[in-house]
Amino acid sequence: MIMKKELLYPFDANYILAKKKRIKRELLAEGERFVDKKIAILGGSTTNDIKLILELFLLNQGIRPSFYESEYNKYYEDAVFDNAELEAFAPDLIYIHTSNRNITRYPQMSDSKSRITDLLEAEYQKYCTIWESIADRYHCPIIQNNFEMPMYRLMGNRDASDRHGKVNFLTRLNMMFYDYADNHEDFYICDINYISADYGLAEWSDPFFYHMYKYALNVNAIPYLAFNVANIIKSVFGKNKKGLVLDLDNTLWGGVIGDDGVENIALGQEVAEGQIYSEFQNYVKEQTQLGVILNIDSKNDFENAKAGIEHPDSAFCMQDFIEIQANWDPKDQNFREIAEDLNLLPESLVFVDDNPAERSIVAQNLDGVCAPEIGDARDYIRILDRNGFFETTILSEDDQKRNDMYRANANRKKSQHAFTDYHAYLESLQMKGTILPFDEMSLNRVAQLSNKSNQFNLTTKRYTRDEMEMRAKDENYITLYGKLEDKFGDNGIVSVVIGKRVKEECHIELWIMSCRVLKRDMEYAMLDTLIETCQNKGIKKIRGFYYPTAKNAMVKDFYGKMGFSQVACDAAGNSEWELEITLVWEKKNNVICVNGE
Repeated sequence: MIMKKELLYPFDANYILAKKKRIKRELLAEGERFVDKKIAILGGSTTNDIKLILELFLLNQGIRPSFYESEYNKYYEDAVFDNAELEAFAPDLIYIHTSNRNITRYPQMSDSKSRITDLLEAEYQKYCTIWESIADRYHCPIIQNNFEMPMYRLMGNRDASDRHGKVNFLTRLNMMFYDYADNHEDFYICDINYISADYGLAEWSDPFFYHMYKYALNVNAIPYLAFNVANIIKSVFGKNKKGLVLDLDNTLWGGVIGDDGVENIALGQEVAEGQIYSEFQNYVKEQTQLGVILNIDSKNDFENAKAGIEHPDSAFCMQDFIEIQANWDPKDQNFREIAEDLNLLPESLVFVDDNPAERSIVAQNLDGVCAPEIGDARDYIRILDRNGFFETTILSEDDQKRNDMYRANANRKKSQHAFTDYHAYLESLQMKGTILPFDEMSLNRVAQLSNKSNQFNLTTKRYTRDEMEMRAKDENYITLYGKLEDKFGDNGIVSVVIGKRVKEECHIELWIMSCRVLKRDMEYAMLDTLIETCQNKGIKKIRGFYYPTAKNAMVKDFYGKMGFSQVACDAAGNSEWELEITLVWEKKNNVICVNGE
């Protein structure tokens, strides 16, 4: 699968609108690579073309949507009142597409301060009613537009500071939305205030399209809106990228270091070109705060690469990069080795290179790898930023530690080479595990892991935070999360198991594990704890299920290796397994100290 360039930023909005049917056909020809999701769009204006274009961007991210679309301006009614059709649809996510045209009443110049406060609170409470009703009825993530600025300012610049101004009113209402988002899980803001400003507010708000077609934005701007909504959705469902693979010459600095010498590359504050590259380096370095992992893939002598990275004006040091491939091998080969060393699928990484030929080679030869057309150096930040590769919906503690985790993994690999006996190597890691039922502190990461794990996901199920929390509180469920640390560092939460009690059996709904800790016996530690929990609850049998996907073949025989017996298997490869729980269970894990024991 190759991601369609037409659907990466910068894109031609008019082309997408004109060719949407053809683009959809081409995307659907990809076949089994999709995750199916049900998206409800509740609109305060016309939404049909928004739906059609949103579908394209989601398909390009590996998500095949089906849609429920509210009738024109029936967003409140659909959300708050009984709706048999929407309930039967059972959405995985609801997008509320409203705009400043849906504000019921703006302040008048004669309104008192208290009257304006009442108006603001009434408008906010209307939306709170919508959000809370959706949460109670559908238990799914919500995306809500904030409000773009108005077409005109009655008082000019004073409109921003005076409570009677529309700009002031909308700004304050937006802030109330942000506070709500900050205090509620599975609730996300689509920032059309920013998107409309970036597009150009005058064009975005062209009244022709509202009066003619009841679209609250310029029809030509729809791809920009849909692209941003798609980025939120793919992030919610674990389709974000995990890292960057960066070229060096004319990417992280200006010039070719092997030809020009380290002293002559463009970097730093002395000249305009150097400032551009320094700004880009600082932007890339900031990504590590979100857990984005940085790697190098450059045709260069290693010593030249090192000299450039350690340039006095560089934002980086060698330790900022997990993998550095600086040699004269083909870049797609280096890229593949980087992914393998990180234990990631190549599609999890974004390739950033100024050379279009190198971008093409990597994208063509590595399935799913995104290599954006980054343009001139002045465009690098804008293009990477607008593409939303690392759109942040949940920022867990583990995310912020990700670079340290992968760096520790690299050290583990180096350490492994000193051992001929693998068991002795595992013992040398001095591993400590924490395996406990879900709690408030773990839920964000647990939900995130369920939506990210593709290779080690036995049942292919994915859950929102609310769904995880509901199971944690239900006595009919067994929930376990596993953390793992060793002498090289803390891996954070790396495994999740959810089992549903069915009489005297435990049916495994979900068993996932991060590929970072494969082959370190964490799966045995999780099984030991699951069995102990089942014994305490009087459960006599564990039943496991494997549903094959294009990406989880590595765990096809997982249950068999864990001691389960296969009891069913159909032509599609779906299999069922069971394990009798003996009174005396001989623990399979003997290298990880779990919960201090």
